[in-house]
Parts: sequence; structure tokens; C-alpha cells
Amino acid sequence: MTDSNKGTAVCPGTYDPVTLGHVDIIKRTAQVFDSVIVGVVNQPVRKQKTVFPAADRVEFIEHEVQDLANVQVKPFDTLLVDFAREHGATAIVKGLRAISDFEYEFEMNQLNRKMAPDIESIYMFSSPQYTFLSSSGVKELAMFGGDLSGLVPERVAARLEQALRRSTH
Repeated sequence: MTDSNKGTAVCPGTYDPVTLGHVDIIKRTAQVFDSVIVGVVNQPVRKQKTVFPAADRVEFIEHEVQDLANVQVKPFDTLLVDFAREHGATAIVKGLRAISDFEYEFEMNQLNRKMAPDIESIYMFSSPQYTFLSSSGVKELAMFGGDLSGLVPERVAARLEQALRRSTH
């Protein structure tokens, strides 16, 4: 690749909710590629029902990346490689936090590679301050009234607390 043509990458995920770790990966990807499409999975297959509808998750991310002219956020409900092709992407970029992420992503990479050998999978290691951070952990903290500052954007924290906080009777 030349400096004048770094291509388009897709950063896919459920983003339920988007965490500061997700935002970090998206921003770092935007520094490497000319164009980044953040693909928000509309109805995830491997996870339960989402806390937020896709439109809300898209809006949360758009707010966090509004200063990045080369980033767009779009929902999708097709195969990831089909979504990537539809947007002219040559790469799928995902974050890795731990060995458990690697095992799942390794399997997905092999399937994607079989279907679309022309689309490269690229993995970025999480920044150290986010290696422990997961959407499911954040949701659990929110359910019990835990402090979400430094884990998710402020707007997301407020909405999560409303949506998940257990009554304290």
C-alpha cells in the first residue's frame, strides 16, 4: 500500500454498549486507513437481545467519532464479508484483549477468509487501560449501580444506568 491509498476498513461489532476501548480501536484504525466504516451488528447471533436498539448504538458511536471525517457508522444485518464488500473495504479491523478473544477471532478469521480471501483481517491489541474492559462487564456494573466513568462515554453511562439499574428496595 502506498501512503496515498490506504483503503477502507470495517470495524464491526455489536457495540452494546460502546466502550472507551471500542472508541480507542476505531480512532486508531482511522489513523491507519483512509476510510473507516464502523459496522454495528443489528441483531447479534451469538449474544442475547441487545440493551439498546441499533439506531441508538449507531448514534452513540457517531457522537464519539464526530471529529473524525474519515469515519462513518452504519448498522448491518448481513454476513460481515458481504457488508465489507458492499462498502469497498479491503480489511476488517478488530480489537483483541485476551486469549479468549483470540480463540473466537481465529475461528471467525478462518471462515471469513474462506468466503472472502481478498479481505484481510487485521487485529489491534487493546490499549493497556482497556484490556479488562468488555460490554458485558459494563452492563453488569450498571445493573448494580457501579461507577462507569472511564469505561464508557458519559452519554452511554447515563442511558445504561437508566436501562439496567436494579431497584434498591
